[in-house]
Amino acid sequence: MTEKVMNRWVVVVGAIMIQLALGAIYAWSAFTGPLEGVGFSSTETQAIFSAGLAAFAIFTIIGGRLQKNYSPRNISLLGGVLLGVGYIIGGLAGTNFPLKLFGIGIVGGIGIGLSYVIPISVGVKWFPDKKGLVSGLAVAGFGFGAFIWILLANPPSIIETWTGFAGLIESTSVDSVFQIYGISFMVLVILGSLVMVDPPAGWLPEGYEEPEDDSEETGILRDMGPKRMLKTKQFYLLWTMFVVGALAGLMVIGNIQNFANHGTEGFQGWGFDAETASDYAVIGAAVCLPIFNGLGRIGWGHISDIIGTKKSLIAMFGLQSLMMFVFFYSTFNPLAFFGVTIAIGFNYGGCFSLFPAATADSFGSLNMGQNYGYVFTSYGLGGILGPILAGAVQDAGMSFLYAFIPAALMCVAAVVLAIVYQPGVKA
Repeated sequence: MTEKVMNRWVVVVGAIMIQLALGAIYAWSAFTGPLEGVGFSSTETQAIFSAGLAAFAIFTIIGGRLQKNYSPRNISLLGGVLLGVGYIIGGLAGTNFPLKLFGIGIVGGIGIGLSYVIPISVGVKWFPDKKGLVSGLAVAGFGFGAFIWILLANPPSIIETWTGFAGLIESTSVDSVFQIYGISFMVLVILGSLVMVDPPAGWLPEGYEEPEDDSEETGILRDMGPKRMLKTKQFYLLWTMFVVGALAGLMVIGNIQNFANHGTEGFQGWGFDAETASDYAVIGAAVCLPIFNGLGRIGWGHISDIIGTKKSLIAMFGLQSLMMFVFFYSTFNPLAFFGVTIAIGFNYGGCFSLFPAATADSFGSLNMGQNYGYVFTSYGLGGILGPILAGAVQDAGMSFLYAFIPAALMCVAAVVLAIVYQPGVKA
């Protein structure tokens, strides 16, 4: 009698539910204004966000290690509880900054880090034939989640004008929203975690044949752990490329509204009035970027299953380099601006499906959770360098051109690294 195995697409549904909740960290901009309105400084609101990002990055590695010994389901459940409890603590903290920092930033960030890699690791094991697509689907919710939580909490004025919905913060309070979100995040992650289980040993999808172990003939290693991975050239190539991808994308995400409203360089420099320029900036930041960030995770993942991760990385960085070059000149026309913004968001989203797939291709699926945690640390560095580069350019009174051009050149360098990169690791 054959063992009954659950429908593997249920894992994808669970993964999306988890990632919708984890995307809360990208929705932080919706809370900064309301928090400043009740007495928090800009530095304090950003400190909470930075603490969340730091805890997220660190505990992605820890979550990947723990899930091997304590099961993916248990670690994902733990992460969901911590994320929810963290936001509830933040909601009960009132104007107590240290407690808000501890709850939302540290406890919530730890929860996101513990849960983040689980859907990717489990998904790749259930879909060895569609690693790119399932990686993209598993993390698409992260991008879409930010879009949903922003619109529910504090939608841009243009969205309020279109729909009449002023947001939960307006109708309740920022602390009430933290508590509502905390409960919602906990429920979503717990439900999604119930199906975060690895397939039975030896299971393969119908019609799929596992590649023969030809390591003795080719010298190519199949599965390796972090210790062996960290000694390979492939790891550092992937890590460096991911730094560049994160740097370019987060530079635009963090500065798009400033750029679109920036004097002669923004829309006003081309004759648009200040209100129109602001509306176009909001559409780019709150609609184009997050939606196509999510779609890019699915799209590039599917593309990689067709043409391979190496060619996909070359194509993605090639297109992103072009977009970073032309972004500076896009504000002459709103459609051009939206089009370039969509492409940048789409390519940035691709990082989160291509690099998990490349990690599995290079180092195997057996230790995927641990290995990708180390690769993902590159995101933290890129997230620091990109926004800081753009901020330093602005503080120096220089043109945004001096931020976008270096980012474009780095993407060109990433194309070269992608050409050098080979998925297999020789013994």
